[in-house]
Amino acid sequence: MAGIYIHIPFCRQACHYCDFHFSTSLKKKDEMIGALLTEMELRKDELKQEPVRTIYFGGGTPSRLTPEELSGLIRGVYNHHPVAEEIELTIEVNPDDLVQTDTEALLQQYRDIGINRLSIGIQSFREEDLKLMNRAHNSAEALKCLETATRYFDNISVDLIYGIPGLSDEAWKKNIETALSFGIPHISSYALTVEPKTALKSFIEKGLIEEPGEEQAARQFDILTQRLKTAGFIHYELSNFGKPGYFSKNNTAYWQGKKYLGIGPSAHSYDGTTRSWNIANNPTYIRQLNKGELPLEREILSAKDRYNEYLMTGLRTIWGVSLERVEKEFGPTYKAYLLEQAKEHLERDLLILEENAGEQVLKTTDKGKFLADGLASDLFLLNLQ
Repeated sequence: MAGIYIHIPFCRQACHYCDFHFSTSLKKKDEMIGALLTEMELRKDELKQEPVRTIYFGGGTPSRLTPEELSGLIRGVYNHHPVAEEIELTIEVNPDDLVQTDTEALLQQYRDIGINRLSIGIQSFREEDLKLMNRAHNSAEALKCLETATRYFDNISVDLIYGIPGLSDEAWKKNIETALSFGIPHISSYALTVEPKTALKSFIEKGLIEEPGEEQAARQFDILTQRLKTAGFIHYELSNFGKPGYFSKNNTAYWQGKKYLGIGPSAHSYDGTTRSWNIANNPTYIRQLNKGELPLEREILSAKDRYNEYLMTGLRTIWGVSLERVEKEFGPTYKAYLLEQAKEHLERDLLILEENAGEQVLKTTDKGKFLADGLASDLFLLNLQ
């Protein structure tokens, strides 16, 4: 099974913390849609006719497109690929795009064109947080959006951000409780990070905004994990929590190393051995595709690259890193290296070796979860050939 990600590079406005690729102008929207369809045509054989199990509209803000425009892109996928009958079709939406129109009609149109999962960028229910991050919606719109969306969709995920300057633990708990009150089955939650070349970075350097604190983020991560556990959610990936049956099939495929095709400017693709990425420039992307050229670069991943990537993704998930898979795919030297590097973290109760169906699996402990990325980098293979 494979997945297709379609990057829609348009947003209503720039959030202060965001370093994703997007434009706030819709002037070239029609040309961009044409280019996306052209890229689908040119790359139709890259998945080797494997059935497509997930289609994911990300961005940017895909809800900046109309249902008719989205439907055309969905038809493009069906025209070029075999699609599984039980497909997960997700769209990322922002509250402002849902409520600043006939919300119920829009949600019904989404359902009519085959969308069956919403990922809603709430980020926070507090006005102070939304203003600090320069979100395009306000608290009332976030509440209205969820109130209506839950009447039309069962499979809904919301994004929440913690570690925001000025966000107290009590306010964070209230954010979590507000999300849970709508009965949603999935939450994606991230610490506010300061990326280079963002407005947030500039404001911090000028002393206008306090820098996010690591202790605050770690504490609020613990609050989140404990509360969602009692609410029946499974913490199946570092930043993702789902009720049974509601894990993101799209993202789970990424973490488990399945093939995926990324369509659109800045989108990445992976076929098991090769990674490619499109240029992050809208005019150049459109121009090259109009000439029948793919605007991308490719790299063949070495065994070391694939091993390191498996560690990075595996340790973030409940499935962990299989020692049997490491030995089978990379050889006994890699397995021995991994166990040697993991010793200190096993002793510190940050990692644990568990038996799973007769094989040993390396996982993070509850104590080590928040440190998963750092632990993976400590285990990376740097010099072994």
